[in-house]
Amino acid sequence: MRSLVVAESESSHLADATLRVITAVMQRGLPVDVFLPDAALASTVEKITGVERVLVMAGTRSEDVVPETLAAQLYAMHAPYSLIAASHRTLGRSALPRAAALVGGAFIPDVIAVEGEGAFVRSLYAGSVIANVSTASAVTFATFRASSFAPAADSGGNVQRVTLDPEAGFSRTKLVERQASAQTGRELPDARIVVAGGRGLASKDNMDRLGELAEKMGAALGASRAAVDAGYAPNAAQVGQTGKMVAPDVYLAFGISGAIQHLAGMKDSKTIVAINKDPDAPIFSVADIGLVGDLFEVVSEIETHVGVGGTSR
Repeated sequence: MRSLVVAESESSHLADATLRVITAVMQRGLPVDVFLPDAALASTVEKITGVERVLVMAGTRSEDVVPETLAAQLYAMHAPYSLIAASHRTLGRSALPRAAALVGGAFIPDVIAVEGEGAFVRSLYAGSVIANVSTASAVTFATFRASSFAPAADSGGNVQRVTLDPEAGFSRTKLVERQASAQTGRELPDARIVVAGGRGLASKDNMDRLGELAEKMGAALGASRAAVDAGYAPNAAQVGQTGKMVAPDVYLAFGISGAIQHLAGMKDSKTIVAINKDPDAPIFSVADIGLVGDLFEVVSEIETHVGVGGTSR
């Protein structure tokens, strides 16, 4: 049997999350294929170390594929595979359960570790419970939390390309338009440093100031759900269970109390630095470095070292 990874694209490039899912799937020790709905990215996938075949769906672009059509395509090609995987993002969460239902296979979401050919580890209840899950299904569909795995090497590979005829599209669902999220700066999932702000920033001006600091530091700007709901930051910046999962080298949290939903999205960060005036804030329970104090004083001090000036409060 083999493993299949469903690839995704971002801004006409192969998504970093796909490289991380490939790493996860390779841990099973079985041959790995990549299914690519966009032929334009085939030359990139052909260089990935550890992949044996890239399966290209002719005549389509990944941006145009709706979950129902992708599920039908996976159903048509599932026979050689004991695992079909994707990142735990919108497309994978929408298409893979549908494909599992068509096949009559198991679906396991939000996998954070691979224990064996049919054994996985996944998180439940915003990360407060870690479950070991085993399945005897002939084919398992699973979404993987990309931040839990390192990206596969995107060079040195020698991958065979196979062109597939696409299945008929699902006529009752049509993708009309895509609108890019209003976020500037570095992409959150790929950033080595994330500077995140919470409700303690108290205004959009202060979040903008934090964004300027993040840009000077070469970091991505993140936000808690409370800050997003208050209008301080766009939805694309939200970190947490209902936002983006991140695992940077350094995560700096300014004015974030640390609700469990937020912790679920950033607790895998290598070093967590928390600044909050409340000594009992839950964020300190996961922080490697905690500072109880006025976040604006800390921001001002950092600004003096990176050449940023700001006076918002």
